[in-house]
Amino acid sequence: MVRVAGHFGEWVQGRVGPGGPLALVTVSCPALAVTARVEKDGSAGIDQRPVVLSPEAIARLVAALGLSPGRVVMRAEMPPGGGAGASTAALVALARTCGSAAGPAEIAAACLAAEGATDPLMMPAPDALLWAPRAARPLRAVPPPPRAEIVGGFFGPPIATDPADLDFPDVQDLIESWGAARSLSRIAWIASTSARRTTRARGPKDDPTAEIARELGALGWVRAHTGSARGLIFAPGTVPPTAEPALAAAGLTGIMRFATGGRA
Repeated sequence: MVRVAGHFGEWVQGRVGPGGPLALVTVSCPALAVTARVEKDGSAGIDQRPVVLSPEAIARLVAALGLSPGRVVMRAEMPPGGGAGASTAALVALARTCGSAAGPAEIAAACLAAEGATDPLMMPAPDALLWAPRAARPLRAVPPPPRAEIVGGFFGPPIATDPADLDFPDVQDLIESWGAARSLSRIAWIASTSARRTTRARGPKDDPTAEIARELGALGWVRAHTGSARGLIFAPGTVPPTAEPALAAAGLTGIMRFATGGRA
């Protein structure tokens, strides 16, 4: 069985300068994944639960990599449209399950052909890249974030990624700051600033995550810049016992806790 880990929003996402490319640094999330296995029963088709990939996206991936899928059983632990990488993880899992010998760059290009946008989940260190999701390539390597604990969930309805959507705030200053940041508190400030800019520009106006982070003494917060994932950033071992109940009381669902960064 193949397992491909997802992500949980982004530490930073936006345009690199006015009119520049869209770029992000992803929040690696080993706790959520898509698994896939081949069923050797002579039939064909993709058994998805929940349904993450459209037939058209599957067909484009198959054509791009020359796959012969057969019968594949696929299970996603994250909701589609949650900003947790369900579709990219599913595409990567399908490619690897079907025995593709393609390397990460080739799989990234196939994912782009399939859906028009992709997260860096096929890469060996997804959160050590400044990634261009509409071009499926790294713009450059960046220092990975320090080890952190994230407590989060999903707020509001799912939001599917529109590959043509480039209406994101300018975060060139935050990307430049990332390279010099060494402490988790500084990374959390960058993440919170990026999240606030996107929330001001794109909503939702009733997002409670920043206020919960302040009340619980979190270092900051992260969000899916497209999607419903929201998380509070804590240093390892400092999550208060009230964190999960506070998120649940604010209406978040699928609440979870995971370690990330520092090659977690």
